[in-house]
Amino acid sequence: MATPNIANIDSPWTDLHWLIVLAQQGSYTAAARRLGVSKAAMSQRIAALERAAGVPLVQRTTRSLHLTEAGQQLVEQTRGPFEAIAHSFAGVRDLAGVPRGRLRVTAPVALARQQLVPRLAEFLRAQPEVRVELDLSDRLSALSMEGLDLAIRHTAAPPDTHVAWTLCRTRTVLVASRAYLRRRGTPQSPQDLQAHDCLYYPRGTHQPTWHFQPRTAARRPGAPAATRITVAVAGPLCANNSEALRDAAISGLGIALLPDFSAQAALQAGKLVQVLPAWASVGAFGEHLYAIRPYAPHVPRAVSVFVDWLRAAFEEGFPLPPPPGQPVP
Repeated sequence: MATPNIANIDSPWTDLHWLIVLAQQGSYTAAARRLGVSKAAMSQRIAALERAAGVPLVQRTTRSLHLTEAGQQLVEQTRGPFEAIAHSFAGVRDLAGVPRGRLRVTAPVALARQQLVPRLAEFLRAQPEVRVELDLSDRLSALSMEGLDLAIRHTAAPPDTHVAWTLCRTRTVLVASRAYLRRRGTPQSPQDLQAHDCLYYPRGTHQPTWHFQPRTAARRPGAPAATRITVAVAGPLCANNSEALRDAAISGLGIALLPDFSAQAALQAGKLVQVLPAWASVGAFGEHLYAIRPYAPHVPRAVSVFVDWLRAAFEEGFPLPPPPGQPVP
């Protein structure tokens, strides 16, 4: 079969890419934001594509957006070639040897604000051709759907469908202000927490529970579950952000369970102290910090350079001062 002369075919190639992004994002607003254009421009280009195709491609109501059968077929048949073009272009651009371009990164709010952003100036000064676009969110994003290049995540295990680089180990700490402990007393065992105001992450509709085991046991792989203690906790505040819980603990509102990267500065400044340092929290947060990206045969140079920088920047983790009267654990 002869190859058609695409120069003589009235096919708006850019508009096809916009349709693919629209299908990924699920709304004109989100797609326009992803492409860096106005919603009106997005709507006009899709309308132009429909006129060129001669059939409706998108069905839109006041509440939802769906592709028609023709639109879905077009997206499924062109998504792969467009991704191949993007990878090829990234590979050619990397031949210049200088990392460049926009790098879209998502990271947890507390980690980004307290640990990542203060370090970023070093990277951006070293790589002046790279622009970093940060998406601060505690939710797990679908990277390819959101158009993100990399995720920094605090998790127990990264998804199998992605490539993950370990940045550092992390730990979970129980903290409170000295004022709170003077007022309410210092817990001597995990069971004592039932008599305290605890500040916690909401985990569904069930009563929140915290799990502990002796820190020496936590260091031994395969420690028996019998060494673990589960405690039902309650308190005046729950929040899905560790900074909010940290600030509430600093104000003396209760005892909080926090990741080390969120508690580090307050512990170093003496605004918080560790509670039950001989006990390790189990299952509250991830044990490692990862850089994660969807699998692709080609990794853009800007991504690989940024990951290398992250691994060096966080290789020491988040050291904490020793609890009063104790050596560093």
